[in-house]
Amino acid sequence: MDVKHIPLINREISWLYFNERVLQEAADPTVPLIERIKFLAIFSSNLDEFYRVRVATLSRLTNLNLKAKEILGYNPKKLLSQIKNIVVKQERKFNNLYENIIVKQLAEEKIFLLNDKQLNVGRGAFVKNYFREKLLATLVPIMLDSNKPLPELRDRAVYFFVKLTKDKKVNYALIEIPDSVSRFIVLPDTNNLKFIILLDDVIRYSLEDIFFIFEHDSIEAYSIQLTRDAELDLDKVVSEKFIDALSKSLDKRKKGKPMRLLYDQEMPLEMLKFLVSKMGVHGESLIPGNRYHNFKDFIDFPNVGRPELEYVKYPALPVDSITFDRSLIALVSKRDYLISTPYQTYDYVIHFLREAAIDPKVKEISIAVYRLAENSRIMHALINAAKNGKKVNCLVELRARFDEQNNITWSRKLEEEGVNVIYGIEGYKVHSKICLVSRAEKDKTAHYACLSTGNYNEKTARIYADHTLLTANKKITADLVEVFKAINKGALPKGLKHLIVSPIDSRPAIYKLIDNEIKNAKAKKQAYMILKMNSLADEQLITKLYQASNAGVKIKMIIRGMCCLVPGVKGYSENIEIVSIVDKYLEHARVHIFGNGGNELIYLTSADFMSRNIDSRVEVGFPIYDKAVKKEIRDIIDIQLADNTKAREINSHNTNKYHKTKSDIPCRAQIDIYNYLKFKNSSN
Repeated sequence: MDVKHIPLINREISWLYFNERVLQEAADPTVPLIERIKFLAIFSSNLDEFYRVRVATLSRLTNLNLKAKEILGYNPKKLLSQIKNIVVKQERKFNNLYENIIVKQLAEEKIFLLNDKQLNVGRGAFVKNYFREKLLATLVPIMLDSNKPLPELRDRAVYFFVKLTKDKKVNYALIEIPDSVSRFIVLPDTNNLKFIILLDDVIRYSLEDIFFIFEHDSIEAYSIQLTRDAELDLDKVVSEKFIDALSKSLDKRKKGKPMRLLYDQEMPLEMLKFLVSKMGVHGESLIPGNRYHNFKDFIDFPNVGRPELEYVKYPALPVDSITFDRSLIALVSKRDYLISTPYQTYDYVIHFLREAAIDPKVKEISIAVYRLAENSRIMHALINAAKNGKKVNCLVELRARFDEQNNITWSRKLEEEGVNVIYGIEGYKVHSKICLVSRAEKDKTAHYACLSTGNYNEKTARIYADHTLLTANKKITADLVEVFKAINKGALPKGLKHLIVSPIDSRPAIYKLIDNEIKNAKAKKQAYMILKMNSLADEQLITKLYQASNAGVKIKMIIRGMCCLVPGVKGYSENIEIVSIVDKYLEHARVHIFGNGGNELIYLTSADFMSRNIDSRVEVGFPIYDKAVKKEIRDIIDIQLADNTKAREINSHNTNKYHKTKSDIPCRAQIDIYNYLKFKNSSN
């Protein structure tokens, strides 16, 4: 099968249709109102990152010659135009949803979003007082000169572009909206009516107090937001100077090339022309929006109404047999345990590391971390372990996009506390989520492992759906010992028997597993795969899946984000079905299930089917050997495949049609998984 001629959806377009699914959640009337506002915030935040990274890369590619474009397989300029068309349509949906539906439904709940034109005398006085006490000292407008260049605008900051008019004379100014105070100000309520005003409108209401020294007949203010290129220009070599080089690159990121200028579409044309001429942005970078930008701040929109306006906060469930007053290491020595967050508490992972930090028999702890919480209890446990005299090895991946600064801060703190910090492997990001505890037992060293599909981050574990395995299985821990030996030397692990580690093992191991299913299908045996991941974009793996489909292998996939494979195409993917689940929690787990002629194999992994994960990162996939854990994972996957409420079909039409199953009984996987785990543990 020729990889150049297989059916594919462009990865950027596919990603935009994923973000459309997020927008669907904001539009869904069955979703609680405040949660719908949060989905608008997630949509906006996602789009910011898309422009900072993916559009930035495409912009660079437009400088390539024609031959290079032939190699790419697409024209970057045409793709940028296609992206803009889709984004503009999505922004229209977004604006209509917010202004004509969400705001009105808030009003039905007696919650009123007021702007600067809707304040009565009493609330106006409150706003003026708030402005003078909390804001005035922080606001310093920049007066613009038509003969001088525009000052550098901060990436993703919101500004007011202000026009002061006196007779026919016009002055322009910029005011940066501060991000050090809440975006939402709750005003005094009246007769059980709640009122909220955005910080933007507090400033609009008080423009006269800012520009009091300028004579003017009128003041107009329109919001703008610039998104810059966020890609880092770094040498791949990991050296002692790497942190300094990374820090300098982070400073450069703040001044990257403009990728998108989001502007209030009510802005007069002459003002927009002035901005465009001063900033040098191109037409495809101009995105009309509404009067409020940085909608990501709406993730913190205050609920001043009924509790029912938010999702019910279910208490985290216990894992069978684990209690915080017993040794977790002793329990893991007898059997494997699966922790499925956020349904079950992430505190078990903290408990595992805290116990290792104080256990006199524990001699060494090795861990690889990618994204860390700001006040990470994981890191505090490692620091305490070092203080207790244990050897602690911590690989901190400094190149975790947008978490670089936080990881730099933690790496320096760890070093100060005596932890052996490793900064990675030359040429590769370390994206694996692995931990190994070495303990002296009966004149031997016993090993205990904690392997996960998600980051060692207790904050994101409250909203990311992931699986974490605690095991003392010698097959797994023996391989993990070799992985950390290699990492500590800055090398790639080789010759492993059970773990599947990128970039050495993943591609051949996955091909072998798929080929086994193809062989069984050709022998008229049952042959199937169930693959769950965040993204599918690697063309060689897609080709392999098409080959399996053509051989008769039944393939079901659960893919949250981008998916370049096109299911249901005659001659390629007639045996492939794909759904995407977007709901309350972010589906983040990677699960691979292979029929294997009736002896089903299950792997969990940190890797998606992306070229970077397979070929350019250190990822760890691990088999599930414990029968009880295998059944639990399979049950959870079966529940997700049965979802007919929050699952969407991935198809060639990119319609994001809701998935229908044979059953008329509503199945919402995230609710049903919670109930499954709750019942399972209560019945044991």
